[in-house]
Amino acid sequence: MSTIIEKTNKFIMQSYGRNQAELDKGQGASVSGYIDFGSGIGVNSLGFCDKDWVEAVCGQVRTLQHVSNLYYTKPAADFAEKLCAVTGYSNLFFGNSGAEANECAIKLARKYSHDKYGKNRNKIITLNGSFHGRTVATLTATGQPEMHNHFFPFAEGFDYIEPDNTVGLAEKLGDDVCAVMIEYVQGEGGVIPLEQSFVDSLYLICSEKDILVIADEVQTGAGRTGKFTAGEHYGYKADVTTMAKGLFGGLPGGVCLANEKCSKVLTAGTHGSTFGGNPVVAAGGSVVLDKVSDSVFLNEVAAKGDYIRDRLSKLDEVVSISGKGLMLGITLKTKKSPDVVKSALEKGLLVLTAKEKLRLLPPLNIERETLDKGLKILEEILQ
Repeated sequence: MSTIIEKTNKFIMQSYGRNQAELDKGQGASVSGYIDFGSGIGVNSLGFCDKDWVEAVCGQVRTLQHVSNLYYTKPAADFAEKLCAVTGYSNLFFGNSGAEANECAIKLARKYSHDKYGKNRNKIITLNGSFHGRTVATLTATGQPEMHNHFFPFAEGFDYIEPDNTVGLAEKLGDDVCAVMIEYVQGEGGVIPLEQSFVDSLYLICSEKDILVIADEVQTGAGRTGKFTAGEHYGYKADVTTMAKGLFGGLPGGVCLANEKCSKVLTAGTHGSTFGGNPVVAAGGSVVLDKVSDSVFLNEVAAKGDYIRDRLSKLDEVVSISGKGLMLGITLKTKKSPDVVKSALEKGLLVLTAKEKLRLLPPLNIERETLDKGLKILEEILQ
């Protein structure tokens, strides 16, 4: 066992099931001799050490690394302006992660209803199989009972329905509900897209009752599905959308975007983040945003997703492939996904799992030559 692994196991809490691989240097879709089909769980949207991203980040580090939100900085202002222009939202709140972005959305939704309807309209409905974070509130919002252990008592004010259950949705949306939080494609829950008819019903009912729709696009956003936001596949823009992961290219950041009616809910002192809007993170994010919001780039993401589907769906071991763009879940016939992950690692390929499925989240700008090499390894294992 190497010194790095020994130190990690001794001095870092053992809350992760780590693969036996030491990674120290990457470029594009390759890292330390491996082809990366995981992007750091969807974070490295431009792969490793994109030249423009590195120059922006390093340049900002040499200029100004942090000042707090008691002052103004150009990188944060520029990034916010760009993202609001791309998405059509009125404004945003900066945090450090997807969980923080979702915490902000929860607080915003409850304050919106409290200000307008009083204190008893505070329940948030989420979907079974969803994943919204690891904080106490976002873990409660996560619709996976097996995760609701150990950390009692959990936060109040959450309830759950089955995805695509329109009847159940209508029954749950009573006068005590302030918001419904969804993932258009459930990532950790198995890479499962929602049905269009369910999304149609959700927006119709919520509009009629002034219930906010919160779209958790932490994993689906920033071009991952072949559109800048997954909501574009369905033709809707939520009242509140959260993003993180791939939006900042490898640095910790998150945003909670609000439409016009939600834009003035959070006032001075009602929410905050010490590091949110950090100028270094924002500088890197601006580079990512410029690249992944380009229509030609997004069309290429969709085309690469179709290419992967076409290659792998021909294999007898592959039962089905779910997801959109470069966010794919593969159901296998006889092999277990953890075993495939281990075999792939041994052959020089990094892949992920989601429930029982094999999950692929390659860098959005992965070159076809590298993609082909990775797919060849995967095909050999699955055959």
